[in-house]
Amino acid sequence: MNTKLIIALSSAMLFSGCATIVNDPTVPLTASFSDGSEGECKFHNKRGVWELDMPGTAMIRRSDDSLIYACSTEDGRETDGSIVSEFESGKFAASVIFWDFGITDAITDKHRTYQGNIVIPVKQTKEIAQANDTDNESTEKN
Repeated sequence: MNTKLIIALSSAMLFSGCATIVNDPTVPLTASFSDGSEGECKFHNKRGVWELDMPGTAMIRRSDDSLIYACSTEDGRETDGSIVSEFESGKFAASVIFWDFGITDAITDKHRTYQGNIVIPVKQTKEIAQANDTDNESTEKN
C-alpha cells in the first residue's frame, strides 16, 4: 500500500504542469498619447523591437528588462521613456506548489509581464497651451 502511495505521489510531482503551457511568450500592449493625438512609437527590450502606429495595440515579447519607447506625434512632438517589467506573483506561487520552481520561465522570461494599457505623456502644443491660458484668465476675471 505504501509503495503505491509513494509511486502515485512521485508521479504527480514528476508529471505536474509545466509553466510554459500557461503563459504565451508575448503580451498585448495598448498605447495612446495623453492628448489623444496620433503618431508612432518604437518599443524595444532585449527580446525584440516593435513599431506601433498610435493609438494602437502590439504584441510585445515578455522580458525581465524595461520596455523602452521613443515616440513622435504627427505634428513632430517627441517623447521617450520606459515601462517597468513586472513579476507575476501568482505564476511564482504555482511554480513552487508544482515543484518546477519556474526554471523554464526564468530562462524564457515568461514569468514577466508589462502593464497592458499605457498612456504616454506628450507636451501640449503651443496653441493648446495658449488657449488653456486664455481660458484660465477669462475664468479668473469672472
